[in-house]
Amino acid sequence: MTLTDTTLGELRELAGRYPQSRSALLPMLHLIQSTEGNVTNEGIEVCADILGISAAEVSGVATFYTMYKRRPMGEHHVGVCTNTLCAVMGGDLIFERLKGHLDVGNDETTEDGKVTLEHIECNAACDFAPVMMVNWEFFDNQTPDSAIEVVDKLRAGEPVQATRGATITSWREAERVLAGFEDGLADEGPAAAGPSLAGLEIAAERGWSAPSVDDAKKASAGDASEAAADSKTGAAEQADTSRAESETKVEESPADTAEEGKDD
Repeated sequence: MTLTDTTLGELRELAGRYPQSRSALLPMLHLIQSTEGNVTNEGIEVCADILGISAAEVSGVATFYTMYKRRPMGEHHVGVCTNTLCAVMGGDLIFERLKGHLDVGNDETTEDGKVTLEHIECNAACDFAPVMMVNWEFFDNQTPDSAIEVVDKLRAGEPVQATRGATITSWREAERVLAGFEDGLADEGPAAAGPSLAGLEIAAERGWSAPSVDDAKKASAGDASEAAADSKTGAAEQADTSRAESETKVEESPADTAEEGKDD
């Protein structure tokens, strides 16, 4: 077994954080990646044993989510968004330039083991397109040249600061954070900037503010009451209409007409 006693203890700790232990599977897989460099067969078996589920169930999760890797990763994971907006803004070109510069294809690692390159469907930062991520930290408004500068610094072991986020450590260290073990860097660097704050700035200029929780609850209750009243009124009106139509049909029925003829 390659997993250490420390790792096994931390896996059990994660399982104990949840009312239903199987809910810990996602962070447990991140922890496996932080120690092993990818999700290993041994890691799958250990997670299954701790959680009391089958290895097939664990494997199903590990192969469903693209953040879990079944092959060894490089020291750094570089993900370039190639979804629609980023692609149009230059993401496709950035990805092609990086592939050529690093001499790798998608989801491949450089010969020196420093960088694994991958195209990402969406980095959830469209207001900063085109976006690249290094170990899940944001690098905004990238160009082919700026992206190449970042990967060159990573390969040279030079300090690299994310546009919004912490100083870059390594993919394994980032995976440990995703597993739920803090690294003390959560408050390092800005978390929001530029376009993300435009709406807040406009609201401040115009004196807009969100309703208080109490006001929102009252408004919600009022809307519900109004909807209920409208529903009752509508139902009553529908009942009146249906009754009127029924009475009209009775008045015009052939039986009544026949009876009138006999009286004549």
